[in-house]
Amino acid sequence: MRHFPDYPHYDGLGLAALVRTRQVTPLELVEAAIARIEALNPGLNAVTLPLYEQARAAAALVELGAPFAGVPMVLKDFWCTYAGIPTSAGNRLLRAIPRSRDSELVRRWKGAGALIVGKTNTPELALQATTEPEAFGPTRNPWDLSRSPAGSSGGTAAAVAARLVPIGGATDGGGSIRVPASCCGLFGLKVSRGRTPSGPEHGEMWGGLGVEHVITRSVRDSAAMLDATAGLDPGAPYGLPAPARAFRDEVGAPVGRLRIAVTDRPLFGRSVDPACSAALRDAATLLATLGHEVAEDAPAIDGAACARAMMTLVMVEIRVEIVAAARLAGRRPHPEDFEAATYAAGLLGAATGADAYVTARHAVQRAARDVGRFFERYDLLVTPTLAQPPLPLGHFALTPAEAAALRVINQLGAGWLLRASGVADRIAARLFDFMAFTPLFNLTGQPAMSVPLFWTDGGLPIGVQVVARYGDEAGLLRLAGHLEQARPWANRAPPGYLDTPVPALT
Repeated sequence: MRHFPDYPHYDGLGLAALVRTRQVTPLELVEAAIARIEALNPGLNAVTLPLYEQARAAAALVELGAPFAGVPMVLKDFWCTYAGIPTSAGNRLLRAIPRSRDSELVRRWKGAGALIVGKTNTPELALQATTEPEAFGPTRNPWDLSRSPAGSSGGTAAAVAARLVPIGGATDGGGSIRVPASCCGLFGLKVSRGRTPSGPEHGEMWGGLGVEHVITRSVRDSAAMLDATAGLDPGAPYGLPAPARAFRDEVGAPVGRLRIAVTDRPLFGRSVDPACSAALRDAATLLATLGHEVAEDAPAIDGAACARAMMTLVMVEIRVEIVAAARLAGRRPHPEDFEAATYAAGLLGAATGADAYVTARHAVQRAARDVGRFFERYDLLVTPTLAQPPLPLGHFALTPAEAAALRVINQLGAGWLLRASGVADRIAARLFDFMAFTPLFNLTGQPAMSVPLFWTDGGLPIGVQVVARYGDEAGLLRLAGHLEQARPWANRAPPGYLDTPVPALT
C-alpha cells in the first residue's frame, strides 16, 4: 500500500477527486488518517473513540461516484448515533453503551462516501463552552496547546485544524459549531432550524435550538456536504423548501451588492475583547472594499430575557437527557454518574415550572420576530463570533466555593438552590461573556457561519460571524466563497501540523 504524505494538504472534495481518478484508494486515505491520528492525537486528545476497523471495512464498499468517496471524517460524540457504537456525550455512564442504529444524518454522511475513522471529544452533554470532560480529559487547541478549542464541538474542531481529517461532524445548540471553528481557524456553518435531519432519535434537539452539520477547512466542503444531507426525514417537526440550486454551486457564484449590518455590541454578554473588535473592523473594511454597503446596526432584542429563556430551555433539556442516560444504563439518575455542574443543571431543570418553561418559549418567539424584522432591512449581520479570543484550559472551572455549593445542592436534590444561591447566574455570566454573539441565532433559527478572517499578533485565530435570513444558507455560502477567495485561509495551519512528516503505519 502506498504512503500518501500529501494527505493533509487536500480538502475533502480534493481527496474524493483523487479517489475517482484512481490516484489513491479509499483504504489509502483511511490509513493516512489513522497514521495522523496515531501520531498527533496523543498531544491533542481530539479523537476519543477510534473506529479504524469500521472505516477500513467501509473503504472496500465505497461508491466512486459519491461526492465524498473515500474521504475520512470524524463524528462528534453527541446526538448523532452510529450503530453498534456508544454515543457517550462525554459521560462516563454512556461510554460503554452501544446504540442500536445509525441516525439519519450519519446514514447520509455514509451515503455521501465519507469514511468515519473516529468519534471526537465533547463536554458532558455538550453543556460547556470548553471541551474538558472528566470522563475523557481535556482537548487541546492545535494553535496553542495550553488553550481550549472551545466547545462543545471542540474535539471535532481540533481534529480538523490539526489535519487529522478534512471534515468533522458537529452540533450547534448555542454556538457549538461556530465557537470552536472560530478558536481553531476553521469554517463553521450553523444551518437553519430544520435544514438537516435530527431523526430518528430526536424530533427537535434542545427545544429546537440544536442543529447538526460539519466543521471544515474549505467552504466548498461544507456546501457539498450540506447538499448530501439537507432535507426532511420522516416525521420531522420542521421543514424548509429545497434550495433553488445545489449549495455547492453557490460557492463562487455572483454575490451582488449586499446591505450588511455590523456590530460588536454584545448581544448577551457584558464586554468584548479588543482583539475581537479588531477582527470585526477588519471584516467590515474587507466587505466595504468588496463593494458592499456596510452600516453599524444590530437587532433590537432584550438580551437578558433571551439569555434567561435559553438557560431555562437548556436546563430542562439537560434534565431529560440525564433521565434518558440513566434509563439506558438501567438505573435511576444519581450524582455519581454525572459531573457536578451537569447534575445540578438537571436538578434546576427539574425544578422549573410549566409557567416558566412556556414563558421562555414565548421569549424565544418574540426574539425571532424581532430578528426577522431586522432582516427586512439588511441582507446580513456581521459580528465577532466570540467576545474573547481562545481561552486557557481551565478558564471555566468551578471555583472552590461553587464546587462546594454544587455538592450540597446535588446531595439535597434541591435544584432551586442553584438559582437562589446565585451560582447558576455566575456560571451563566462566564459562559455568555465568552459566547456573547452566537446563542441568539439558535433561539431564532437563522443560519450563521464563523469565517476565519483574522489572527492575533500572537497567532491565535478569531472568527467573524455572519448571519442571514432564515433559510438563506445559499446567501451565506456565496459570500463565504468570495471571502475565501479574497482572504484565503485553507492552507493556514497551526505550526507543526501541516508539514511535519507522519510515518506510515506498518
